[in-house]
Amino acid sequence: MKNENEKLDQLFENLENQWDIQELDNEHLDRFSKKMVLKKKKINYSFIYAIAASVVVMLGVSLFYTNNEKPKELKFASKETKQTDSIFTVLIKNELEKIHEKKSPENEKIINDALKQMKSLDSDYAKIMHELEVNGESKPIIYAMISNLQTRISFLQSVLQRIEESEKLKNLNDEKTI
Repeated sequence: MKNENEKLDQLFENLENQWDIQELDNEHLDRFSKKMVLKKKKINYSFIYAIAASVVVMLGVSLFYTNNEKPKELKFASKETKQTDSIFTVLIKNELEKIHEKKSPENEKIINDALKQMKSLDSDYAKIMHELEVNGESKPIIYAMISNLQTRISFLQSVLQRIEESEKLKNLNDEKTI
């Protein structure tokens, strides 16, 4: 330890005349302060560009998803088939809205399971629509389409009924505990 201190002392003795001890002029601080004020006044445009880019990306994503959710119009179907499809589609949409309104922690599992089942029925419906476009209207395809639509509506109604029953049971259990 003593040896190290001696080495440091010797090093500083060798550098004694090499230190830069020149003092700055009085105006140096003023010039430096003015430069700092000028730098603060500049607007950081990168932050504004980042916000604008985020907004553009969000708009693009929302447009992409809203375009995918629009229902397909039946191009190769008759007027009656289009009307049947639109009526059932409105009914299904209304039933789904009712189910979403009933969402609560108690019945969340029922609703999530129902939505999974609806995705399966929706994919079946998409296959039927593809068959309709490829092969044109035929009785078996129209019956399959109507059957799928009826199945979806009755399924959603049974889910709503099950949710209401579970809510009634919960209310009865709550009343008994009071």
